[in-house]
This record gives sequence, C-alpha cells and structure tokens, in this order.
Amino acid sequence: MKKGTIKALFKRNVWEENQVLRQILGICSLLAVTNLVSNSLVMGGGLIFSVALSSFTISLLRVYIPHRVRMIVQTLIIAAWVILFDIILKAVLPDVSRALGPYIGLIITNCIIMGRAEAFAQMNPPVESFFDGVFAGLGYTIVLVIIAFIRELLGFGTILGFNVNFVGFETWTIMVMPPAAFFLVGVMIWIVNNIMARKQASGGGKRG
Repeated sequence: MKKGTIKALFKRNVWEENQVLRQILGICSLLAVTNLVSNSLVMGGGLIFSVALSSFTISLLRVYIPHRVRMIVQTLIIAAWVILFDIILKAVLPDVSRALGPYIGLIITNCIIMGRAEAFAQMNPPVESFFDGVFAGLGYTIVLVIIAFIRELLGFGTILGFNVNFVGFETWTIMVMPPAAFFLVGVMIWIVNNIMARKQASGGGKRG
C-alpha cells in the first residue's frame, strides 16, 4: 500500500469525514463516557481495536461472504472482536471496566464500525481496510478526549484523576451531566462545519 494512501485515509477519517463531527455517528457513547478523560481513552481504544480488526477481517473474508447475509456475518465478526477487547479490559483494568459498565459491550452496536464495514472494508483490500478502521477510530477518540478534557476540568477540577484546580475555582455540576457533552459536541460540529464551508467557498472562489 502506498504512503499517500495512508495519508489520504488519515486526512479523510480524522478531519474531512470525521465520524462524529461530519457523519454524526457514535453520539450515544460520547454522551455517556466523556465525563472523565480516562474513560474516553479506554472507549476510544476499544473502538480503534474493534473497528480496525473488524474491517481487516471483513475485507479478508469479503469474497467468501454471501451478499444476502453479509450484515449478519459482519455483526458476528464485530461482536467477536468487541468481546475479546472486553475480556482483555476486565483482566488488565478491572476498575475501568466496572466504571464503563455495559458501554464497552455496546461498541458492537456503534454505527461507526458497521459504517466502515459497509462503506470501505466490503470493497477494499485488508491492509487498507485496517488503516481505514484505525483512523476512523482515532477521529472518534480525538473528539471524545477533547470533550472529556473540558468536562472533567470544569466538572471535577481534575485531569486523568489529578487535581489541577490550584486556584480553587467553583466546579460546574452540569459539566458532569450528559447535556454538557451534547452541547460541547454541538459547538464542535458547528465550528468544523464552518471551517469546511469557508474552505470550500475559498477554493470555489479561486477556481472561478
């Protein structure tokens, strides 16, 4: 696979077609786990792991999967990788696993994974599909961590559990509640869409 292909996949999945900010996918888990940076990192890691390996496996087997049952097979493949990640998490980070509760298992239903399987892995080679999955998960993780950083800082006065509230500012209770995540992701979507619209308008003006 060419280096330029990896760069194009990175740019498209992390910025131009970010799964959260441009495709508006994965919002439910974003609202649930972004009250702490640590939870967001684990959830993001789980999604990267699951979508990358699921896309790789689906691409590898795509010529053997009958078209009429492909979505059932895709779901089984995704579930297998998510269950494996859940088992690893329980063994390595049991406290985080308990804190996240059922949300790790719900990665199976995350639209990002099925979306990359249908839009890319089903039609492209395994290695490219793997990197497409990695970068799609990375784009999702970056958004999660940014929102979690703001919520944890303003809601608890901490970052990754360490107290950074040295000036003693009053923490905002609303920041630890799901509506705060909904508001923050809305602001991020607005900012990114405005940047992209201005970039397109600028490009259009130059062509004219």
